[in-house]
Amino acid sequence: MKFVTFPMIGLAMLGLSACDQMTSTQNSAAGAVGGAAAGLLLADAFDANDNWKVVGALAGAAAGTMVARNANGATCAYSNGNGTYYTAPCP
Repeated sequence: MKFVTFPMIGLAMLGLSACDQMTSTQNSAAGAVGGAAAGLLLADAFDANDNWKVVGALAGAAAGTMVARNANGATCAYSNGNGTYYTAPCP
């Protein structure tokens, strides 16, 4: 399985890196696909069973979508030091 997974994920990531001018929806979709691939790769690296591979892919997709959404807004989250956060434009 690893011999198939690693090249496929590598090709998917290479294909996604070629997308330069994307809308926010396309960027979120690319983040979801990239995150799902990363989650699946990580679960496969730990020899997880099929159920955990699905969970890893779903968690990766959710994380990838949130990262892409944050990148679209051009805002960063900063800590207040008391456990809360605020957002402001990224430097």
